[in-house]
Amino acid sequence: MVKKAKKQKVAEGSASPKEGIVMHIGASRNELMLAAKDRGVKNFRVLNKQELADVLKNIGDQKAVDAIVAGAVARWKSGWGKKKVQNESQC
Repeated sequence: MVKKAKKQKVAEGSASPKEGIVMHIGASRNELMLAAKDRGVKNFRVLNKQELADVLKNIGDQKAVDAIVAGAVARWKSGWGKKKVQNESQC
């Protein structure tokens, strides 16, 4: 019997931290999160899939990465406390 080779789901391209990382087209959010974790991106768990892809493309430009992460953290923090405020206003 002939065994089929498994498809590799690892990053393609250069491993240089200055150039960023290129993931395959169907990369899942989990794979992007693992790559971001390996690259040392802070707060990678609050980033959505598009933001993770942008961060990994711009890994050499720290200002761009910080701006994307700051926006995601602000969005995440704004979600806290909304239910309590709505419940108090209904009483």
